[in-house]
Amino acid sequence: MGDPTHDSSDFLTDKSAKIFVAGHRGLVGSAIVRKLQSLGFTNLVLRSHSELDLTRQFDVDSFFAAEKPRFVILAAAKVGGIHANNTYPADFIAINLQIQTNVIDSSFRHGVKKFLFLGSSCIYPKLAPQPIPENALLTGPLEPTNEWYAIAKIAGIKMCQAYRIQYSWDAISGMPTNLYGRNDNFHPENSHVLPALMRRFHEAKVNNAKQVLVWGTGSPLREFLHVDDLADAVVFLMDKYSGLEHLNVGSGKEVTIKDLAELVKEVVGFEGDLVWDTSKPDGTPRKLMDNSKLLGLGWTPKISLKDGLVDTYKWYVENVAGQ
Repeated sequence: MGDPTHDSSDFLTDKSAKIFVAGHRGLVGSAIVRKLQSLGFTNLVLRSHSELDLTRQFDVDSFFAAEKPRFVILAAAKVGGIHANNTYPADFIAINLQIQTNVIDSSFRHGVKKFLFLGSSCIYPKLAPQPIPENALLTGPLEPTNEWYAIAKIAGIKMCQAYRIQYSWDAISGMPTNLYGRNDNFHPENSHVLPALMRRFHEAKVNNAKQVLVWGTGSPLREFLHVDDLADAVVFLMDKYSGLEHLNVGSGKEVTIKDLAELVKEVVGFEGDLVWDTSKPDGTPRKLMDNSKLLGLGWTPKISLKDGLVDTYKWYVENVAGQ
């Protein structure tokens, strides 16, 4: 059913193949570009938002008609935290649906050989079994705090599947876990837990603060994957995977928020105390993705959390700190 007629394992053979990485300036896209360049790919097509607005169908179609890329990796999305999702639900569902529809449909109509859609672990039900297997999708209600974004991402998966079934077009989907690394968002108001901790410990160190206060008990378990490992998985999927089902991309290792905070504190070199505000909410007690299908295909993550944090902190100090 919907199996493409060609073999998809020639991705790595032609380094001059034209590849469009959509969203190349973000955390994910920039890591994919670095990875492809390190492998010797010489024909990457990159467009900033000001150069190409992916929500504009005519512009996207004109771009594909002119450039005719052989491979497309869709890492562009409107993303944000709980507050942003609550405040701008229309933006999160509409902009992401527009980007996905335009890029997927134009890719198909202009002869793209293989297409990879990147989603998010938030596609799964709020009460999904742990670790979360791929077949947990659409088995229960979503986490209300980001359902607008999640529904758009689910539609992206289903769109890739529909084009595969109807047209035998080689469109695949990967669902990354929580990511971190260079080019992460370290904004004090709306960053995720890992970059937020890094920024707070760094600023406390610089200001000689005695302590850092962190919300909750520190007991929830979370999974983190360095974005360079994701980029490695993207290349692996483009080269080795051609299937209807979306695949989870995770480290398979979980860490308590408390242990994460202690590790970030150590990497940053903050000498003060870590204080937990247990009156504040913890969030979901556990969130881990089942990555056994991807591991079964032969991919493994390589970057330990400690090494990844050291790399990320070095980048933060050189590019973000003091701004």
